[in-house]
Amino acid sequence: MTRLESRARLFACCLSALAGFVDAIGFIQSGGFFVSFMSGNSTRMGVGIAENGLAALVAATIIACFLGGVIGGSLLGSRFEGRRPAAVLLAIAAIIGLAALLQQFGSEDYAIALLALAMGAENAVFERDGEVRIGVTYMTGSLVRVGNGIAGAILGRGGNGWGGYLLLWLGFVAGVAVGALSFGSGNSSTLWAASGAALVLAMLSTRMFAFEESRPAI
Repeated sequence: MTRLESRARLFACCLSALAGFVDAIGFIQSGGFFVSFMSGNSTRMGVGIAENGLAALVAATIIACFLGGVIGGSLLGSRFEGRRPAAVLLAIAAIIGLAALLQQFGSEDYAIALLALAMGAENAVFERDGEVRIGVTYMTGSLVRVGNGIAGAILGRGGNGWGGYLLLWLGFVAGVAVGALSFGSGNSSTLWAASGAALVLAMLSTRMFAFEESRPAI
C-alpha cells in the first residue's frame, strides 16, 4: 500500500467500509455467519462438522459463493481491464441490489448467498496481473501488517506503510458499526443503500485514481 497514491488508499478504505457494512447485515441476518470474512466461516464449518452438520453446510455454501465471486470478479475485471474498478463495482451494485430485492420478498437465504458473491468480487477491484494488491474484505492481513510495521519502526527498519493498513481496518470497523446500527433499527432499505454506495464508487473510480499509474504493493 505504500506505493499506492493517496486517492487509491482512500478508495480502498471506502471499499473496506462497504465490505464491513454488508458483512454486518449478513452476520445479523444469517444468525452469525459472515459474507466477507471467510476465516470465520471456515471455523464455523469445522466446528459444525464436529457438532452440527447444518451449520457446516451453511458455512460451506457461503464460502463457495464467496469463492465464486472472487473468480467471477477476476474474470470480469480481466475482460474490462481498462475500466476494472467500474466494471466490477457495477456488477457488485447489481448483485447487492438483487439481494435487497430478494430480502424484501423473504428469500433471505438467497440474499445471503448473493452478498457473499458480491464480497468475493470486491477483492477483484485491486487485482493486477493475477494478484490482489489490497484485500478489502479480510482484515487479519491488515492487522498483521500494522503490527509488523510498528515493530519495524521500533527497530529502525521503517514503518512499512502500516498507517494505511490501520485506516483500512478502521474503515471496515466503521462500516460494520454503521451497517449494524442501520439494519438493527429495522431499516428495510439498508441493502439498497449498500447497492447505491457501490454504484457511486463505480462512478467515482474512473476519476479518483489511475490504475495504470499504480504499481503492485501487496
